[in-house]
Amino acid sequence: MTTFTIHTVESAPAEVKEILETVEKDNNGYIPNLIGLLANAPTVLEAYQIVSSIHRRNSLTPVEREVVQITAAVTNGCAFCVAGHTAFSIKQIQMNDDLIQALRNRTPIETDPKLDTLAKFTLAVINTKGRVGDEALSEFLEAGYTQQNALDVVFGVSLAILCNYANNLANTPINPELQPYA
Repeated sequence: MTTFTIHTVESAPAEVKEILETVEKDNNGYIPNLIGLLANAPTVLEAYQIVSSIHRRNSLTPVEREVVQITAAVTNGCAFCVAGHTAFSIKQIQMNDDLIQALRNRTPIETDPKLDTLAKFTLAVINTKGRVGDEALSEFLEAGYTQQNALDVVFGVSLAILCNYANNLANTPINPELQPYA
């Protein structure tokens, strides 16, 4: 099996060293292995950074964005992203553990029907490659979401695909810092 390089600040291509230095500083001294992996393709790492920044400004709340990301990571079988988004959800946005476990286990979110609808819609977007039926879209809109929200789910899924597929391709190891969330 081919092993991909997981770059550090020292081993990274010159054009992404500064990005890795910033990531290391912002993450209390460690670089998530996804970032070290993407450093193998500087334009991909740059695109990831830009798209992630834009994604944080979309119409979904932070919790809703994480519902999309965890749903996608679980569906796409990306253990690294499941761990990373679980850690982020707990540490950064104080997401309810019952919600996280429901997403990770693909069980109904009984405590929040609107978020349950979001998770189901996200799954429909992934499974149908965006060709969700009228019923799924109607349920999503009737739950209080908008057309903009629907497109932002597609945006979140597209970002997740970049990360999930890259990690799956490389079989990216989970950082020790993220292991408790695996």
